Amino acid sequence: MLTTLRRVSNSKGGQFIFAILLVTMLAAWGLADVTSIQSGGGFSWFGGGGGVAKVGSTSLTQADIDRALERRLQQVRQQNPNATYATIAGDYDAIIEALLQDKTVQAMGDKADLDVSRKLVDAEIAQIPGLNGLDGKFSEQNYQQFLSRERLTDQQVRDEIRTALLQRMIVVPTAASARVPTGQALPYASLMLELRQGEVGFIPTKAFEAGIAPTPAAVQAYYTQNRARYLVPEQRVLRIARIGPDQLPNVNPTDQEIAAAYQANQAQYAAKETRGISRAVVADKVQADAIAAKVRSGTPFAAAAAPAGLAAADIALGDQTRDALANLTNAQVAAAAFAAPSGGVVGPIRTELGWVVVKVDGIKRQAGKTLDEARPEIAAKLRADKAKDGLADLVGTVEDELSNGANFTETVAKHKLPVSETPPLLANGQSRTQPGFRLPAELQPVLKEGFALSPDDDPTAVNLQGDAGYALVALGPVTAAQPAPLAQIGDQVRADLVRQGALDKARSSAQAIAARVGNGSIAAAVKTLGVPVPAPAPVTARRIQLLQLQGNVPPALRMLFSLPAGKTQYVAAPNDEGFFLVKADRVVAGDARTNPSVIAQQQAQLNQQAGSELAEQFIRAAQKSLGTRRNADAIAQGRQRLLTSGQ
Repeated sequence: MLTTLRRVSNSKGGQFIFAILLVTMLAAWGLADVTSIQSGGGFSWFGGGGGVAKVGSTSLTQADIDRALERRLQQVRQQNPNATYATIAGDYDAIIEALLQDKTVQAMGDKADLDVSRKLVDAEIAQIPGLNGLDGKFSEQNYQQFLSRERLTDQQVRDEIRTALLQRMIVVPTAASARVPTGQALPYASLMLELRQGEVGFIPTKAFEAGIAPTPAAVQAYYTQNRARYLVPEQRVLRIARIGPDQLPNVNPTDQEIAAAYQANQAQYAAKETRGISRAVVADKVQADAIAAKVRSGTPFAAAAAPAGLAAADIALGDQTRDALANLTNAQVAAAAFAAPSGGVVGPIRTELGWVVVKVDGIKRQAGKTLDEARPEIAAKLRADKAKDGLADLVGTVEDELSNGANFTETVAKHKLPVSETPPLLANGQSRTQPGFRLPAELQPVLKEGFALSPDDDPTAVNLQGDAGYALVALGPVTAAQPAPLAQIGDQVRADLVRQGALDKARSSAQAIAARVGNGSIAAAVKTLGVPVPAPAPVTARRIQLLQLQGNVPPALRMLFSLPAGKTQYVAAPNDEGFFLVKADRVVAGDARTNPSVIAQQQAQLNQQAGSELAEQFIRAAQKSLGTRRNADAIAQGRQRLLTSGQ
């Protein structure tokens, strides 16, 4: 909610809502890439079909949540194809809350009798990018393709747009009205200008590794204590049978089949004529007569049509067949245009769109093909179609035999399918026993299906990409997840134990130095370590620089701004590389009164935050006023199913 509402105060008329909603088709309220306009399908987490929560008289149903979860999973799988519902379990509570906030807005609109007309919703649908046709107008066909691609229904889109419009009417004014006075922003701006000077040293783990020589018993004990650290995921042997054109009988078409295909597609092989067309459409006949007269007298078509407000892109239709031109104009215009010579001018002719003037810019004629000329093309297509159909039939036969009790070995032998067997594989396709093994690129889909099989499942047919055909995959031996034997990873375990010992020594050294630096310097204190370490260095920074790092603040710098002057502390470096020693020597308070740009920047941020807080409080107050009830058991059960789902 915070992210979205922060945009409200800087938007024009709340248009940000539709930039989010109509481009990404996601609900607002702080989960612009988590909650979702709802898509169809999915399975139910709550069962039964009843309400999971209710705000006033508006219910949040299991279907709402199922669709939101499915949508979120689709988004995550764009980055992580192996993601399951368990992967998005951390988003579960936020999705529920976001959906409830949407229901709250709907309930407020219903209670206040706020009407969002169908015409207003239609106008917003027309603004969805990519829905205009070649004529620049809304295309119903493009809209239906959009719904199919996004797995949405028209009603789902309309419901989400209605909610967004209600948000604009009800919530946006509250968020946009927040203003933080300059005086209140001044202390925050001054804090951003705070200056700190200090010293930073580094105690590397590696400096303490020398001299650590663990005994075999110590290595064994460390391995036993940390078995989970050396867990090898489940490994599977996959048995793969290729089903391709080589397994089919003769798929070459006969002469009779080629002749029949030629007869059935006469229009494709007949002679064709296209004409380059320029067209102007105006409402007034006098204006159309003027355009036609100018063109006939030699004026370029674009120049003749310009006074009517038509640009070159409006008049240039390019090459058109007679049928295509008839669809753009009408049959009368197309007939006249195709009867005119090259350079001829037709019209004005009255149509439903207005008065039409057409110029034939050029004529292109393509000779037709005889049966003999078309034979290679037709034969190739029929051969590909017969192979495709034959493979589908063969796969169907194989699957029927397997479902009727035949095993993998019997089936592949019967149909003479070539079989290969992988070494034990991890889910990512790597093999610990044969590190150089790689599945061929066309068999990558087999890997995913093979790891989706249960030991009791029948072999499954996988449709390979392109013209690669199919692959029948069955499970071979499965090795359950278990720690790698110490005999195989002894060197790694010993190295880990040495590193752990060195890390402990580095920590103890950093702790001791931090305690005794006092009024001295880190540089002087580290000389007593007896091991080589990098020389400490001075550091100077202002707090505003931390914001410029956008969250990627080094641990030492973060520690510098948390210490009082004169204090020293240590902090771990990433990846157990060692420990930073940080001393804050001097803290100089900032004063933003001479830096109005910093005050203005801080004031803008506070305005956004205040607007977000006001909107959140408004929603909470509305939920309290309307009455909000949650089925806690159903919500908890849904969360648990997410965590345990393998889908």
